[in-house]
Amino acid sequence: MRPAIVLLGGAALVAVAVLFVLSRVGGTADAPSWVWPNGDVSSTRSNRGSTITATSVGRLRVAWRYRIRGTGGGFGLLTSTPLVRDGIAYVEDTSSSVFAIDLRSGRRRWARLQRAPNDGPNGIALVGGRLYGATDTTAFALDASDGHQLWSTRLVSRIEQFIDIAPVVDRGRVYVSTVGFPPGGRGAIYALDAATGKQRWRFDTIREPWRNLLAGGGGAWQPLSVDTDGLLYAGIANPGPWGGSRQFRNGGWYRGQTLYTDSLVVLDGATGKLRWYDQVLQHDVRDFDFHLSPILATVGGRDLVIGGGKGGRIVAWDRSTHERIWAQPVGTHRNDVGPLPATPVEVCPGLFGGALTPMAYAEGRVFVPVVELCMLESAVKTFSVLQRPAEDGTGVIAALDAATGRPLWTRKLPSAPFGCATVASDVVFTPTYDGWIYALSAQTGAILWSDRAKAGINGCPSVAGDTLLVPAGAPHRDFAGPVPQLIAYRLSPAE
Repeated sequence: MRPAIVLLGGAALVAVAVLFVLSRVGGTADAPSWVWPNGDVSSTRSNRGSTITATSVGRLRVAWRYRIRGTGGGFGLLTSTPLVRDGIAYVEDTSSSVFAIDLRSGRRRWARLQRAPNDGPNGIALVGGRLYGATDTTAFALDASDGHQLWSTRLVSRIEQFIDIAPVVDRGRVYVSTVGFPPGGRGAIYALDAATGKQRWRFDTIREPWRNLLAGGGGAWQPLSVDTDGLLYAGIANPGPWGGSRQFRNGGWYRGQTLYTDSLVVLDGATGKLRWYDQVLQHDVRDFDFHLSPILATVGGRDLVIGGGKGGRIVAWDRSTHERIWAQPVGTHRNDVGPLPATPVEVCPGLFGGALTPMAYAEGRVFVPVVELCMLESAVKTFSVLQRPAEDGTGVIAALDAATGRPLWTRKLPSAPFGCATVASDVVFTPTYDGWIYALSAQTGAILWSDRAKAGINGCPSVAGDTLLVPAGAPHRDFAGPVPQLIAYRLSPAE
């Protein structure tokens, strides 16, 4: 196993101290909550204290459905993770509107409506009395009690196309990222002051100038993670255009490694200085972002960081030595390494897959939703991700041993899991694009419960206490008029 590359490198005070404490604990500890986009700043997407268990999950029933008006972009209206605290659910849609909904009744408390669309996932974080989020161009903070804006900071520039991820807040800093697209795009990671929105630092995820101005890429597509020492972990997107052209075959626009694309990047949270990195895929020509939120976990006494992405390979590192501990492929792999031929071939994972949305971790196991949707690619053409409809995809959810990467079980799914994995106690939830929500046994992968929404699903569930929240709003062909809605499932009384 090769090592990673290491680079060594009055009232206001009270407010900062309060933000620091709340950013670590995530809000009130005595009430069921889910206040981070990935459940916690370690991105485990796990609520082990939930009363939803393998023995009780069969009693989940719809408590309410809150309809959100609009159509969203090409990927639907609800693609983020809902939050919960103090009996209120919060969710952001892909127009960047934010809604606060009473958790018991499903009635709206307030809404801040905006028209700033992107394809998501979008999302918000809840720290103290503030909601932190972003539009397509601008990070913002809202008062959680009524939704009024506290500050906003524009980040997008000529070379940074948009913001599409939920922020993460730690030690008084808001972490968010832009993404870059051809031509010339260069995604960057930002730290903003949580109290004021003022920029603390900026890290360019493309290390060198593009050799050809038609190239672009980088940035983060999923929320970042923070360890107890304040180090920031990010999975970075691919370079583009993928494929190539007759003149620039196999990504000839961006020769060489194109650091830090398709890499795990670790930054000092206070300064933004690069601490270490490891590039998982050099010179990516297949749109294989290594973009998933890195999971931070201690397994067998060893501090690990576990990442993955569209290339369908999950990788674990030792956070102390920066050594790769294991790498495990998931899903189908075909024509997915080396240069592409000039004649189009079927590539698996395809442009929508394989590990597309965040994983979950609990009790020494990593749960990976995998999209199975192969697509054509070649060295001389950049094919659209829409060459095959998303409805054609199937999928699996795979459980891996976090210490070794060894597969423990795999459950096939009839539709693509475009939503995240989420753990409640000993149950793993994953939604699929055709609107079904599945509850699986964390131990065996057996299906324990399922239900179907009235729209396709490419958003991510969250769990608080006895309640499961599922955003549905994707334009699946099974629904002539999909109804974008946030659905609350709650445990019914035991008989």
